[in-house]
Amino acid sequence: MEKSKKALPIVLASALAATPFVAVPQAYAIEKLDVSADNDGAGKESDYDIKFTLEEDLSSGDTITVEFDDDFDVDKKISKKDISGIDVKKVEVDDNEVIITVDEDFDEGDKISFTIKNGITNPDDKGTYDVKVETENESSDTDEVEIKKSSSSSSSKSKNDYSVTLSSKAAGDKVSLKLGKISLKGSDELETNSTITVTFPEKGMLPSSIDEDDVKVNGTKAKSVSVSGSSVDIKIPSGADSDDYITLEFDKAAGIENPSSGDKYVIKVKYDGTTYESDTFEITKNGSSSNASDSFTVNLSDPGVGARTSYTFDADFGSKELKEDGELILEFPSSDMVPGILTASDFLINGKAARKATAVGNRVALVAPTGFKATSKVKVEVTYGAWISNPKTAGSYTLKATVSGRTLESKSFSIGGSSVTPTPTNPTPTNPTTPVPTPNTGVNNSTATIALTQNALGKQTGVNVAIKGMGVGLQKQRDFIEIVFPVGYKVPAYIAPANISVNGVGSNFVAVRGQNVLIYPSQDIPAATNANIVINPAANIVNPAVKNTYSISVFTSEERGLLFSRIVGVGMPTPAQTKPVTTTPQQPQQPSTTIPMNSAAFKVNAANFTLHGKTYPLSVAPYIDGNTTMVPAQFFKEALALTTQWNNSSVAVISGTKVVKFTVGSKTAKVGKTDIQLPTPVVLKNGMPMIPIRTVTDNLGYKVGWDAKTSSVYVYK
Repeated sequence: MEKSKKALPIVLASALAATPFVAVPQAYAIEKLDVSADNDGAGKESDYDIKFTLEEDLSSGDTITVEFDDDFDVDKKISKKDISGIDVKKVEVDDNEVIITVDEDFDEGDKISFTIKNGITNPDDKGTYDVKVETENESSDTDEVEIKKSSSSSSSKSKNDYSVTLSSKAAGDKVSLKLGKISLKGSDELETNSTITVTFPEKGMLPSSIDEDDVKVNGTKAKSVSVSGSSVDIKIPSGADSDDYITLEFDKAAGIENPSSGDKYVIKVKYDGTTYESDTFEITKNGSSSNASDSFTVNLSDPGVGARTSYTFDADFGSKELKEDGELILEFPSSDMVPGILTASDFLINGKAARKATAVGNRVALVAPTGFKATSKVKVEVTYGAWISNPKTAGSYTLKATVSGRTLESKSFSIGGSSVTPTPTNPTPTNPTTPVPTPNTGVNNSTATIALTQNALGKQTGVNVAIKGMGVGLQKQRDFIEIVFPVGYKVPAYIAPANISVNGVGSNFVAVRGQNVLIYPSQDIPAATNANIVINPAANIVNPAVKNTYSISVFTSEERGLLFSRIVGVGMPTPAQTKPVTTTPQQPQQPSTTIPMNSAAFKVNAANFTLHGKTYPLSVAPYIDGNTTMVPAQFFKEALALTTQWNNSSVAVISGTKVVKFTVGSKTAKVGKTDIQLPTPVVLKNGMPMIPIRTVTDNLGYKVGWDAKTSSVYVYK
């Protein structure tokens, strides 16, 4: 509908010219309103199709009001189930007004199309009647509906005239679809450029657009095709001109999907004021049949049991699009595959890092990045750095992905055999001297202890756990130690990794599941070696409020069953625990770590390092920031003999032709000409730049190990 453009009266124009200008909000009205009855017989109940174009945005919670002429009978019981084509929160009826509160967002210029399926009865007399439509943000437009004299032949609805043929009857499947043969009423014939409107049972069946190449009218390619809500408008091509029937074909490439739930449905075709309703067709429940095109293929960098691996796949969600800031849900086979803390940059969606990544059990929720182009075709890369690991039992598994309520399941992939060494873009070196974890049935934790730093009722407490030996070794950042607190303890939903250390080094991840705290070490812990876990009071674990003794239990991800448990007293002395016994020659000795002769060693929070048996001072002690070990630039120069230059603003560490450059205060460093992201920024302490040690060692070919006996970190090449 064209906007009116009328000249202002001269007097009014003069008055306005003499008045200071004040901006007046512009009034908008909906455009191109089209109201049509499914049955135009007088006194007949009819479905009403409403179509219009927005001039202003319409947000979830806003209203659309459809006002019928007073001669219509509007049922007070119309509800949201009677509205199809748009998502509806609620429906109210006030006299002859149907007020619809929408449950989705629309933008300026969007075409709105919906149907009031029940509750509207036409006037008793033939004639032309007005129907007004407005939105909460726009004024009304009016369309006229012609009501004809009611008779057995006056109804414009013709039921059960044609069949619906689908390539699949499974809910949610993408399908090819054929409608035919529809015999036109009376002397009706198709005319070139006239429109056939096909209304589908659900809006979600249709993509945002359909190419005319994918639609045929009576065997000829459609002249044009447009999608609006649950309807498709098809312009008739010249090849179908003068035909007195309609057959329609939608190729699979059109992107039409079956309804999302199993039920019986009909499709309506409208031409020249007459609506033709199809035979009923049935859709089976999701999973009753399969469609190979909906099953995506998952590629793994390592198919070994329990191996850390990358996951890559391409999925097509059909009519459902992933949009900017939209959510993509990945569902892995088991929760122990997913670390407690995720980094968004380790998850790529169509080549761009996710804006956010969060984990709940085995589900990972990814938020599409800012500037992401809406698409139904999504490529997902879960990088090696995400620390996703394979199931720990050999077998066949699937992965699920969900966008806008549409869930696709992958083809089965096999996990089995031994792990292979992956070659990621930024590999994390492992200590070659660390033994491969193997079961050790000789480990005895009878002298293992658990102690509280505070046993007062209702007070925050630290917890010290001394494990005397692992039956099965733990791989850093993949496996975990699990501390289970009994009911009565208050365990926060989140604990920062910096508040828990394992053998003196900050943990890599910490996950909380109810009363269970899962601790992922930053270093490998070989079988039969000890592990000392320190949970700081800052972790905010709170003692029970009731005086009693409580049992705290320890498990690991690799052990079958309980490792050990100990009784602690709250509000009372802690029960005596078994005293450590002195190791005798008859008892198994804990294996010592083989430390290379050329290694330099240091301890966290100690301002010195050891080289060739001698101790040398450092101006600032190494420390843990989150889960990152920071060392002074001085360490690389004096302990590793690397050419190292620094001042208050920058650092350069040089080995041969390789140069790593840092900027104080920045999380970005340069390796040669390549920018890399640091886990934490470089900071200045007492005039000395503090550097994430792994950034230097990983990029210059050095290795880092842990000596549990001396609680030292050692670096060598």
